[in-house]
Amino acid sequence: MSKQNKKFFGWSGPAAGAAIFQIIKDIGPLSRTEIVEKTGLSKSTVSIHTKKLLEMGLIKEEEEKSNSVGRKRKNLKFAKNNGYSIGIDLGATSLNVALCNLDAEIIDYLGEKISVNSGPEIIMNRVYKYIEDLTIKHDVNKDKIFGIGMGVPGPVEFSTGRPVSPPIMPGWHYVPLKEMLQEKYECPAFIDNDVNVMAVGEKHAGLGQNIKNFIFIKVGTGIGAGIVCEGKLYRGAKGCAGDIGHVEVEGEKELCPCGNRGCLEVVAAGPAMAKRAKQSARKRGSELLFSTLEKKGDITAQDVGEALSKNDQEAKKIVKESGLKIGKVASKLVNFYNPSLIVVGGGVANIGEYFISSIKEEILRHSTSLAVRDLDIKKSEKNNEVAMIGAAAMAINEIYSHDNVTEMVYLNNN
Repeated sequence: MSKQNKKFFGWSGPAAGAAIFQIIKDIGPLSRTEIVEKTGLSKSTVSIHTKKLLEMGLIKEEEEKSNSVGRKRKNLKFAKNNGYSIGIDLGATSLNVALCNLDAEIIDYLGEKISVNSGPEIIMNRVYKYIEDLTIKHDVNKDKIFGIGMGVPGPVEFSTGRPVSPPIMPGWHYVPLKEMLQEKYECPAFIDNDVNVMAVGEKHAGLGQNIKNFIFIKVGTGIGAGIVCEGKLYRGAKGCAGDIGHVEVEGEKELCPCGNRGCLEVVAAGPAMAKRAKQSARKRGSELLFSTLEKKGDITAQDVGEALSKNDQEAKKIVKESGLKIGKVASKLVNFYNPSLIVVGGGVANIGEYFISSIKEEILRHSTSLAVRDLDIKKSEKNNEVAMIGAAAMAINEIYSHDNVTEMVYLNNN
């Protein structure tokens, strides 16, 4: 083994087994020869640990094409179908629950429009009902659910899995969501804010798969940012990093539920767009928006997006104003953090390219030339599923962390 490989790998015993598993999980299928090459471990060490991982059901063999001498080479891959995970996406106005395999691939999901203001008792009972329906439909035993992840639209203390004074979630403060799920399903559960979960989903299966440093900006009822730094989600000291929804927008004075004025969320998110559209409709600034208000008695951000698709000029103005405000705040992140990618998701992102272009325009205007030289700004390609994928992936990443798998291997050896 070279000095470079020794320095890079640096594991022995159960830790080496855990590292081999991680490599297979992240970049497999791999042959045993390829694992030796990538780790610098000896053939005998790789053979011993891969055999153990196979016995534990963490990996499996698949046959590949014959090599030059006609022998079939068996590659090793993550045994992603040996169990299940659950991904729960709770938004301000919706709930989606997905049954996934152990690679966070969605098998099936159920959901509904429901206000988070309905409270934890009603919402969690709906979660339990959806999990029950999915497991019955797909004949999944409770003991095959290995982990549960959940995203919620507010600040979360990740270590305890409890929301902390969430501005748009009255009645949810310090509700023990982690304990509730763990006690009911007898498996590990992990709770985080929704934009962090979306960032994990984008890293796991979206545009961020091969990107080390990127930001996921979610625009819906609220606004937030999930930060991926050197390939890992960055939560900050207390788990609330990226809360750009409560960054003050210069010149704005509107009162935010958090108690401050001019927060980005209250002047540029979906409800702010809807509010401006209603004001314009009442003044007959747009006949299309006026007609929508007359017919429905209300206007949503989705209605604004539909009006934009029909080239309504007032809707175009409203969407652009929100995009520019978000872009102005995002430019500060670009100058500070220098990501190579910004992914925009959430319900409002479905308005489309004009909205994304408005954000991009302001980022380019206010960021330094070096910071934006190789910067991509795109809408999430998995926007409607990314939170469910991310919630399941968050649980899987925690369950199969290097330390946890090291302990699994150690206990299996004793």
